[in-house]
Amino acid sequence: MTDSFEGNFTQQEPIPEEAIDAALGVLRSGRLHRYNTDPGEIGETAQLELDFAAMTGARYCLAVTSGGYALATALRALGVGPGDRVLTNAFTLAPVPGAIASVGATPVLVEVTEDLVIDVEDLAAKIAASGARILMLSHMRGHICDMDRLMAVCDAAGVTVVEDCAHTMGAAWNGVPSGRHGRVGCYSTQTYKHVNSGEGGLIVSDDAAVMARATILSGSYMFYGRHPAGPPEETFETIRLETPNCSGRMDNLRAAILRPQLARLDDQVTAWNARYRAVEEGLAGVPGLALVPRPAAERFVGSSIQFRLPGWPPARIGALLAAAAARGVALKWFGAEVPQGYTSRHDSWRYAPAQDLPRTDAVLATLLDMRLPLTFSLEDCRLIARILREEIARAGARPAAE
Repeated sequence: MTDSFEGNFTQQEPIPEEAIDAALGVLRSGRLHRYNTDPGEIGETAQLELDFAAMTGARYCLAVTSGGYALATALRALGVGPGDRVLTNAFTLAPVPGAIASVGATPVLVEVTEDLVIDVEDLAAKIAASGARILMLSHMRGHICDMDRLMAVCDAAGVTVVEDCAHTMGAAWNGVPSGRHGRVGCYSTQTYKHVNSGEGGLIVSDDAAVMARATILSGSYMFYGRHPAGPPEETFETIRLETPNCSGRMDNLRAAILRPQLARLDDQVTAWNARYRAVEEGLAGVPGLALVPRPAAERFVGSSIQFRLPGWPPARIGALLAAAAARGVALKWFGAEVPQGYTSRHDSWRYAPAQDLPRTDAVLATLLDMRLPLTFSLEDCRLIARILREEIARAGARPAAE
């Protein structure tokens, strides 16, 4: 008898009861807007910013409407605008080059390695060739490059780093939290990220001027004094008159939902990584399958897992996807020519100039991706790995018509 998996790859855990209680408290008050507070009161959004700043060790934090809004706001706050060039990974999700394009700048794409991280040698070459002075570094699918080496290259060239930490909230490199190596760190609280408010984002930095501009951009009007995790009020004296309001504030309802989730994030990371290791162990040694190594310096969050099938033609990968799906296992493929769901690749981003990226193309051609929600048990993960082992063996044993 052939086993099948009955779980749902997009089903997240329920919102914790303490978060539901906090949300009901906000709803009963009617004061959802972050600035609808009594004198001296710290509302849920302001408290979330304090909590997240403390968790990351950042001097300042700002809560906004989405991770994509956070990325675009960080660029605007750094003065990026039309005609500028911004470096970023060629392997990322569309909101990253989308944020660059949204401020009128041009994405300059950098090759990625077989370990799914930015190629630092190609980065150095692209810095020299492009003259770009901003890198929007995507820790795509939770893979963190050698941040010490990357920062040395960027610092030497005068390149400012903005970290896209949508997939690395709770992760670290050599003990430094993800988002704290560069000038600005941006995070997402969308449903499929590590804390869940449906949509939402967070920005952290130690740079007072950058965060003052981000605060005004987020739609603070002249209420910036109600940001206890924000820069001193004197920082805003000139910035408040020169910076446009591009309203994207987080509200108290979402902040109330997030704060209890942040408090238990370490436990969630442990649970995700146990599931990741269960699948990884189940796939170890499969002929023709390449797992992505996790460096000792990296504290990762295994909310998804990736593997490659080097040398496999598209038809054989398509047959594997169909066979796995028939047994309840949902895989995503970054090599498909037509974008599907979130798996677009750089040649689909027609708002960016076409760029020659042969190493990235070779990686993406056989790259598969799978979510690991915490609604899966460890036994679920072992079953998924067994199904994949069997179907990879079957697909690999037969010729694939091109």
